[in-house]
Amino acid sequence: MKMRNVFLLGCTLALTTLSAMAQAESKPVPYRYGMPMDIQKVIAMTEPDTRECKVIKAEIKFLDNAGEVQHVSYKKLSEACLFQN
Repeated sequence: MKMRNVFLLGCTLALTTLSAMAQAESKPVPYRYGMPMDIQKVIAMTEPDTRECKVIKAEIKFLDNAGEVQHVSYKKLSEACLFQN
């Protein structure tokens, strides 16, 4: 009986790990105007490094109020625009 419980616990942990890895590797959902974000905590914000002032695709990963990781991409002006007239 104990061996069965250990096996079931191991399978549960493996599935949980695979699920978390699948969420971490998921492609971002493109932001659309009016899309509710429901951000509880920001995990990461990334954008490509560029010296040109231009529109770029940035990404945000965050936890929503249900505790699930969300991954959203959006367009914005690059940081280089802050330093150009």
